[in-house]
Order: sequence, then structure tokens, then C-alpha cells
Amino acid sequence: MLTLLLALLLASIALLAGLDVWALQRQRQQEEELLFVGNQYRQAIERYYLTGRSLPTSIDDLIDDKRFPVPLHHLRRAYPDPITGRNDWQFLRDGTGIYGVRSNADGVPIKHANFPLRYASFVTAQTYAEWQFLYPVPGMGRRGGNGGPGLPPNLTIKPGHPSRPGHPVR
Repeated sequence: MLTLLLALLLASIALLAGLDVWALQRQRQQEEELLFVGNQYRQAIERYYLTGRSLPTSIDDLIDDKRFPVPLHHLRRAYPDPITGRNDWQFLRDGTGIYGVRSNADGVPIKHANFPLRYASFVTAQTYAEWQFLYPVPGMGRRGGNGGPGLPPNLTIKPGHPSRPGHPVR
């Protein structure tokens, strides 16, 4: 009887440890998806801006850009936030339109290293809401202190390069 109880206790402990590993792996996967989807939004904002020199005013502008005779599709659809599972992104706006997105999730990220240069400030983020995916429009100046959220502190934006408008330079 005691042996059976001991075996049951050990099996329960192993199961709990397995659940912790599974939850950690799931969170890592959600973080990778957040980086991918957030970057998709940033790229869509960039393409929208570069084709018409204005920022989108809504997500619909990114999905169906009707500024031209043949509509452009900078984003296939409105992607949900991988962390919350809902389409509840916070759109970062200035007076002219949307220049970035961020998650509304308050969770603490596991990942704190090995981000692409564009997202170097994510290293110090305490919550997913601090992972801001921004398109720094040339000539608008810096957003926030030290290069703004989502940008490395020593990154500056020059107002245009003939072959790559708004290309970040050091």
C-alpha cells in the first residue's frame, strides 16, 4: 500500500514538472509569434508609408489600401496578438496616423537577448507591452527618450537616402 502511494506521489511530481516545461515552451512559442506578427505590422506600415508618404489611419488601410486605382494589400488580415489570443493590439498614433503597434499583454517576457537590431530595446522590457513595433517615419524625429521604444538608443533616422528612404544609419 505504501509503495503504491509513493509511486503515485512520484508520478504526480513528474506530471507537474512536465506541465511546467510545457507552459514554458508554449510561452516561448508565443513570444516568437509576437515578434513575427508585430514585425508584419511594422513592415505593413512601412510599405504603406513608402508608397504614398502618409501613415495609415486604421488597420483597414493596411489590409485594403484604396489610395490607388488598383488597391494594395500591405497586410493580409488583422492578425490577433499571439499572447492574448485576441485582436486587441494597441495602435501607436501621432497626429497623422498609426506608426506602430504593441501588445496589450502585461506578462513578463522570457526572452531578453538575441533580438534583431531594430528591436534592441526589447532586451530591457519588463512586459510584452514594452515590445513596440515601430516604423520611424523619416523627418518626424525621435519618439520617446533615447531613440524611443523599439529603437536602439544610438539609432538616428536621416530624412532619406536615394535608394532606401528612411534607412536607419549609425
